[in-house]
Amino acid sequence: MVASIVSPRVMLVGGGAVSRVADLLNTLHLARPMVVTDPFLVSSGLVRRLLDPLAEAGINLPLFSDTVPDPTDTVVEAGVSALRAAGDIDCLIGFGGGSSLDTAKAIAILAAGGGKMRDWKVPHSADLEALPIIAIPTTAGTGSEVTRFTVITDTERNEKMLIAGLAALPAAAIVDYELTFTVPPRTTADTGIDSLTHALEAYVSRRANPVSDTYALRAMALIARNLRTAYAEPRNALAREAMMLGATLAGLAFSNASVALVHGMSRPIGAHFHVAHGLSNAMLLPAVTRFSLPAALPRYAEAARAMGVAHEDDTDEVASRKLVAELEALNRDLAVPSPKTYGLDEAAWRALLPTMADQALASGSPGNNPRVPTKEEIIALYEEVWAG
Repeated sequence: MVASIVSPRVMLVGGGAVSRVADLLNTLHLARPMVVTDPFLVSSGLVRRLLDPLAEAGINLPLFSDTVPDPTDTVVEAGVSALRAAGDIDCLIGFGGGSSLDTAKAIAILAAGGGKMRDWKVPHSADLEALPIIAIPTTAGTGSEVTRFTVITDTERNEKMLIAGLAALPAAAIVDYELTFTVPPRTTADTGIDSLTHALEAYVSRRANPVSDTYALRAMALIARNLRTAYAEPRNALAREAMMLGATLAGLAFSNASVALVHGMSRPIGAHFHVAHGLSNAMLLPAVTRFSLPAALPRYAEAARAMGVAHEDDTDEVASRKLVAELEALNRDLAVPSPKTYGLDEAAWRALLPTMADQALASGSPGNNPRVPTKEEIIALYEEVWAG
């Protein structure tokens, strides 16, 4: 087996790393960036952590701050228009959560390749020359700062599209955990379980390899031991640092092994019901893991040991049961609701089950799962998670 491994050319990792953004631009011989961020990061002033060191270096830049949660093709098109109006831009800086980073990636792809965003969805490969991206996450979750993926909603078809290719891979990432101190507990929980899902799915993926395994196991160890603390103690620097590093390692894991059934089923929930991506992952994770166990028992058992919830001398069966129990306990401790208790409309949920199952399968992610489901099995899983 030959594994194809990708990662950013440069990564600055550590507290205060964002202050070195101008030096990073100089290293990459870039000088005319456009920042892609969201309205809250502008109004809250957090974006000044990026803009001030750039201004001190004499770099004045346009700012596109119209990104939205679960980024849409229409917002991407607006970003491309802003890019063209700005003139001689030589790179994009994505600053924010996964939505801002994914939007920056999609702007680069659409500006370079043209057409509509849906023209670039999987199985099409976005391997084309595009503006380099510098990704700076402000949440510890999506891992988008190191992946070759972006997820964009097709507003006409109400479909979350997975887009993959080297044009989506950032040229550089700045991973500064100090940017996460003000992230609220709900977002900490949702993005944290998202990153745990990335690591676990990468480890059990049919496309796993020795390099992705190394990233995934370390990510699970960091996240499992620190997520509850980061949730309960937002200013705990050690927990925040561990979560940020864990999220980035999980991103490197799934970028090189792919996600699986949880993500395939999660995207339609986000597209149709506008549930935050990490939260919909959390709703699904215990049930999908339980469904998948028989096809990869040793892998799930090793994940449980890495997370510290099973002993080395536990049998694989015992360790795997402990893993599912831990995922259920984590959801309870982090107040993860079921779709029902979250307030989704039951009639709409049940009416959309066949469509959501079709969209999950079409994304390709369920095909990476150790136990590849049928449409009927996906519908049954959606029914199982409805009430929690």
